[in-house]
Amino acid sequence: MSKLTADYRFLDLSDYGRSFGRFLANQLKNTRVSPIHVTLLFGISGLIAIYCILNTYYYCASFFIILKSGIDAADGELARLKKTPSYTGRYLDSVFDLVLNFFFLGAIFWVTNATISVTILAFFSIQLQGTLYNYYYVILRTKSIGGDSTSKIFEYKVPKALPGETQRSVAILFSIYTIVYGIFDKIIHLMDPNAYKSNWYPKWFMTFLSIYGLGFQLLIIAVMLSFNYINYILPFFIYYSLFIVILIAIRKFFLK
Repeated sequence: MSKLTADYRFLDLSDYGRSFGRFLANQLKNTRVSPIHVTLLFGISGLIAIYCILNTYYYCASFFIILKSGIDAADGELARLKKTPSYTGRYLDSVFDLVLNFFFLGAIFWVTNATISVTILAFFSIQLQGTLYNYYYVILRTKSIGGDSTSKIFEYKVPKALPGETQRSVAILFSIYTIVYGIFDKIIHLMDPNAYKSNWYPKWFMTFLSIYGLGFQLLIIAVMLSFNYINYILPFFIYYSLFIVILIAIRKFFLK
């Protein structure tokens, strides 16, 4: 099940794990496995990848990074199949992604000659890139009537818990989410505060934007690890941020 209605769907380069995620979700839809369980499973896959990086098993690390992307697509698919969307799952998924990104780059720092400052800048760059993607994507999803509705353009207040989750868990995870993502959201919003006023984002623009989706970022890391280009991963993502300016300029001047 897509997060977007047919008229709004585009070629999402970061969503290559969707087919596997849909397959896995279909296998689990009649079981007691919940979307939260699947979220925890992609966390385990990410931790195994980190262990492999620390031990220089780069092919193995690449496999579990790609597997993580596939499993990551399954929790949302399962929630839609079971008709159990939740803010708990939405925030937990996002927090797990940020934590795993931090430790992915931390592991790369540990086995290379990178400095702490370069590692922090690379982490900041990756998160800012992903935030730009999510910002425009969520705007598109809110315009797609009948699409996913658990994500909001502006996360300013604790949402009301949906059936099957507690208000307390939503409040706790919302607080964590706003702490770890708040600075990135504010920066992107300041760079393009009127993005939500745009009537339409063409599909070619969204496809271009999807190079900043988490799945595509992880694919880049996996490919670079496979070719033993681990020393170039952190600098790459710093320079990769140059597309942020290009994408925002396109949105501001051509997609009003």
